[in-house]
Amino acid sequence: MAKIDWREVGVGMVVPAVVIAVWQAVAMLGWVNPQVLPSPLAVVEKWIAYLLPMQPYAGGNWLAWALSGELIGDSLGSLYRVVVGFAIGAGLALPLGLVMGASPRVYAWMNPLVQLLRPIPPIAYIPLSILWFGLGNPPAVFLIALGAFFPVLMNTIAGVRQVDNIYIRAARNLGASGSTMFVRVMLPAAVPYILSGVRIGIGTAFIVVIVSEMIAVNNGLGFRILEAREYFWSDKIIAGMITIGMLGLAIDVGMNRLNNHLLRWHRGLEN
Repeated sequence: MAKIDWREVGVGMVVPAVVIAVWQAVAMLGWVNPQVLPSPLAVVEKWIAYLLPMQPYAGGNWLAWALSGELIGDSLGSLYRVVVGFAIGAGLALPLGLVMGASPRVYAWMNPLVQLLRPIPPIAYIPLSILWFGLGNPPAVFLIALGAFFPVLMNTIAGVRQVDNIYIRAARNLGASGSTMFVRVMLPAAVPYILSGVRIGIGTAFIVVIVSEMIAVNNGLGFRILEAREYFWSDKIIAGMITIGMLGLAIDVGMNRLNNHLLRWHRGLEN
């Protein structure tokens, strides 16, 4: 298991610390309207209030009460949509990408349609998603699945099609069948590309979930940011944005560690 390089973490915290210090200084000097750009301390206070339960503890299940804050509910709602939408999008993209990458004939049939649809941003589907699915989770999941579908698809196709011919010729010389070559040669060689597509797809899913929550649902981080805008709660807007960044960072770090673990063979590592 890879160890955490605390020196690298410390170096990475320098720039954010400088930005926060400058931001606090600008707010304290009164150079900006606090309603337009509140100070970091005000944002932290609002973030804590957003995190804590809205009602005082009145007995019963303490854990349920402790987790009843708006921030936790909104974060769980957004994560649920991201997970479900990404699972659907990646689950459809992965087998299609493998088939398109392995079969020139299927690639010739499907590639024009893929290239036609790929440049259309998921946000453009918002009116259709509402017409097709109404309001609530279904249109949001549909948009997230679209956002995750194409990064995973394109990277999977690229991974399979760019397998080194040396591996293919060696497998053929050893008498490998077509299915064996696909499972034992092409698929493992494409794994780094597939994992890169998964990482990009998750990032895209996070972008889309915030937009979809501003349109189609009545909870989640995107909905809460839009609600705060209506009341000019700039501190709550920034608190929500920081929460999105923290969730995205946590997922990206987790994906990076998973990639490093799964690709140890690719980098020639044994431990």
